[in-house]
Amino acid sequence: MHDITDETFDQLISRAMGEMPERYIEHLNNVVITYADEPTPEQAHKLRLRGDQLLLGLYEGIPLPQRGAGYNLVLPDKITLFKYPIVAISHDEASFYRQIKHTLWHEIAHYYGLNHDQIHAIEARWHVLGSLPLQQNEAR
Repeated sequence: MHDITDETFDQLISRAMGEMPERYIEHLNNVVITYADEPTPEQAHKLRLRGDQLLLGLYEGIPLPQRGAGYNLVLPDKITLFKYPIVAISHDEASFYRQIKHTLWHEIAHYYGLNHDQIHAIEARWHVLGSLPLQQNEAR
């Protein structure tokens, strides 16, 4: 698992985006989705990460509900997925891909204005149902 190339990671992120239900991605506007090996020291400092904490992904920007009429001529928001932390918690290629997809959904949820409590409540409901509804063919 430790020899995942940047090209492979990028392809898996693209695949995950392509498999997301349309309702999760249809309103993404002015957002760049990218990746890095690990968070930068500035990102870690800003989030007050301790040395034992892993950051799998990060949304940086202005959440959609906070964008007002004056929202124009701004740099794109950024969703970054971090390869090495995702590798660190993955047992095999299948779990690696599932974590990419889940992390991507999590960061997109921040774009839509959800905080961690709201995200965790949604995820808890999904676990009760037995799966995460992250497939194109899932019912609305």
